[in-house]
Amino acid sequence: MRASIEEYKAVEEAALKFVKSVAEGNSKYARELFIDEAVLFGYLDGKLEHGSIEQFYRNVDTVGAGDNFKARIDVVDVEETLAVVRVLEEKWGGRIDFTDYLLLMKMGDEWRCVAKAYNQNSNTIQK
Repeated sequence: MRASIEEYKAVEEAALKFVKSVAEGNSKYARELFIDEAVLFGYLDGKLEHGSIEQFYRNVDTVGAGDNFKARIDVVDVEETLAVVRVLEEKWGGRIDFTDYLLLMKMGDEWRCVAKAYNQNSNTIQK
């Protein structure tokens, strides 16, 4: 059964916490979204990042998004207790473009993120 439009909106509102943290350089909002056990996978400037979501929090808290940062949220799919969100980021830290995939689970009445996987666009990699 397809989820209601209201459920899609709830997932988008949850994902906005991720974008707000990145845009403001403050992990406070993302910490409301991610569960403590959430995992992170991706390559940052060619180096594999994987493990605890704490690495994402450190990145957000130490690198400002920059004046030209832009983001877009696409709610890809919503099922009864599972959602997939794609977030496009441009010019994070003034130079990096990312495509993030967030895997959310509905826990009680709240959408929470359990995993983040990302791709850094190859033309923004510094070696």
